[in-house]
Amino acid sequence: MKSFSGISWLDFPSQHFGRIREEILSKGKDYILKIDEDEFIEYLIEKYRLEPLKIYLETESVSEPKKEIEKVRDDWGRYFDAEVYYFNVSYQFTGSEELFFVQPNPTTYTSYDINVKNNLVSFSFSIYKQDVREFNRVKFEAYSYAFDNLERINNNVQSIKGSFENAVKSAFQNEKNKFKQENDFFAAINVNVNKDTEYVFTIPTITKKDIPQPKVSKNKEFSSEPSMAINTYNDILKVIYDVGKSMEKKPSIYQGKDEEALRDQILLFLETRYEGTTATGETFNRGGKTDIILKYANDNSNLFVAECKFWHGTSEFLKAISQLFDRYLTWRDSKTALILFVTNKDFSNVLSTIKSEVTNHEYYISSNGQKGESSFSYVFRLPQDENKKVLLEIIALHYDK
Repeated sequence: MKSFSGISWLDFPSQHFGRIREEILSKGKDYILKIDEDEFIEYLIEKYRLEPLKIYLETESVSEPKKEIEKVRDDWGRYFDAEVYYFNVSYQFTGSEELFFVQPNPTTYTSYDINVKNNLVSFSFSIYKQDVREFNRVKFEAYSYAFDNLERINNNVQSIKGSFENAVKSAFQNEKNKFKQENDFFAAINVNVNKDTEYVFTIPTITKKDIPQPKVSKNKEFSSEPSMAINTYNDILKVIYDVGKSMEKKPSIYQGKDEEALRDQILLFLETRYEGTTATGETFNRGGKTDIILKYANDNSNLFVAECKFWHGTSEFLKAISQLFDRYLTWRDSKTALILFVTNKDFSNVLSTIKSEVTNHEYYISSNGQKGESSFSYVFRLPQDENKKVLLEIIALHYDK
């Protein structure tokens, strides 16, 4: 199919939300009135959330060419037999694959035949001679035509990101309210509504997200840059932050619990979310046992390392960072997190302290923004290598006892 040449973005959001509404209605009145509202809305948000497209150029794979003999016409109108080499080039990508076929607004009317399957996007092209420069020129041209609109469609997705979750909640509430009004009407005219139906409804399972492990080209030189895709790291952080915030609303989950019990709640969500990974707690890594390690299942290499601590003031906070970096992180670990369980009443004051005191740590390099009201991003360095940068997320969760 031609890339970015299907339904217009002007029409796509309404179609997309139409599918959400159809799924809500397909569940029926009993389900919608009895299901846990927060859990079902979260399911809808995760299932229908549009993720920006990102193509990983470092995963480029060029198939062995298919050679054919074809009739070619020269400038004088004469035909002759020529060897033609057909290539297929593929890349790993992340994001919502349907976006590859949505026409952005605004758009450039450039397109190319692409194939999208199993987190791979590919295209084909041909050349008429064994010429490296010609190969690179035609490949670059085909790539440019295929993905010229990628940034534009990502900008469109970004434009609705802030309102998406509220729109899903509104869609659910609208249908639920209609069902409630219907029941109230039936009651008013003495139509019996069976209130004793004991259905137990469960939330559908979301397909696990796959984490593409980049392939290293045989000719590629060593680089100290982190190999894990940044949006994978961000997704892991979002899972932790969202799970933590959800637990804040349910005191029965966290009251009287120690670090290990709270950590296990987070581990449960991490280990069930990703294909090809294992999530473990209290696992040996370098010089001690760290609280959370997410590993690739196929080679047991670290994907993500995190430590959990209760907040006990500035001094212990800085010690916790040192412990994470001095004892647990190896040279290969480039993305990590410190999760703080805060029981203080003055949570806002604790957040201010975190932001002001973290800059005093000897491994601190710079701030890198924040992903939420209590999720702060920083760039640190490894103690054993001042040139090796590490992304550190500090996530504070308020478990007021």
